[in-house]
Amino acid sequence: MGIFRRKSKRPKRDAADLPRDSALALLSETEAAFLRSRVREAFAEQGLEVTMGPAHVTDSTGRRFGLANLAATCHHDRRGTRAWPLLVRDHVDKILRSVDGPDVLTTMPRERLLARLFPRIVGIDMAHLDGGYAYGPELTPDLLEVLALDLPETVQVLNERGLATLGEPAPLRVRALANLRRIPVKRHRTVTEDDGARFHVLEGESYFLPSLVLLLDEVAPVYEEAELGPEGALVAMPFRHQFAFHVITGRSVVPTLNAMARFAATGFAQAPGAVSPSVYWWRAGTLTRLTAPEGRAIRVDVDLDFQQLLERLTDN
Repeated sequence: MGIFRRKSKRPKRDAADLPRDSALALLSETEAAFLRSRVREAFAEQGLEVTMGPAHVTDSTGRRFGLANLAATCHHDRRGTRAWPLLVRDHVDKILRSVDGPDVLTTMPRERLLARLFPRIVGIDMAHLDGGYAYGPELTPDLLEVLALDLPETVQVLNERGLATLGEPAPLRVRALANLRRIPVKRHRTVTEDDGARFHVLEGESYFLPSLVLLLDEVAPVYEEAELGPEGALVAMPFRHQFAFHVITGRSVVPTLNAMARFAATGFAQAPGAVSPSVYWWRAGTLTRLTAPEGRAIRVDVDLDFQQLLERLTDN
């Protein structure tokens, strides 16, 4: 009997310098093809034939299911590609049980539904995937606020038809914001850099951390001594479990904008549940987008108002 054991090899992934998939950039082209084939097989095991798109699949009834979150989940699993078939099957099983199971809007008591109601910030492209979200206020040209139910296995974003079973959007939003005030922030950290950049990062298990931007005037004083004044704040919502902000008070806004732009773009690209890769200027509840990825670079678009603010702050 041998006394030496062969060391187990760490699961290999394709090298980072290999060509990335155009739609699922966390994966190489080969890895993305492997993932899509496993997705097709998982749906077939459930009796569904799907048409494969670059970043989503469509079943025979026209239902579309995105692949970005699944790709991020697989990318971050330390077991490597050997674990992907199981992850894919679990993912497909969960979403099909969600859409094919009993409709919670008709089976769950209304008060229990209202207790699970939250505002959710989503990208315009995601919200318009299936349509029916015109009730949601457009925060910026790339972000929409909708209402969603936090269910045991999934988050169900409500379209107009689903929302109508609960009531009118305005009072429902009031209830959703009240629920949002009670979500736990599991971790708070302050990011500081040598050039003067400084911003707060709030993290937690709730899918609705980015929605705290809707309550920034209440949230900021909890973590920041500086007053949230007319200059407003910089905010970022990279993915569903993270929200970042910086109260604008002086010259530090310039390095902080650059640091938050890198922070937002990285979190958006690497984490499941991506929301936005951009940094926004918050003023009295309104948002203006300031940054956006452009290839491997980050583009900064400053309007006249923000430029004048920068000139006032940097001249002092």
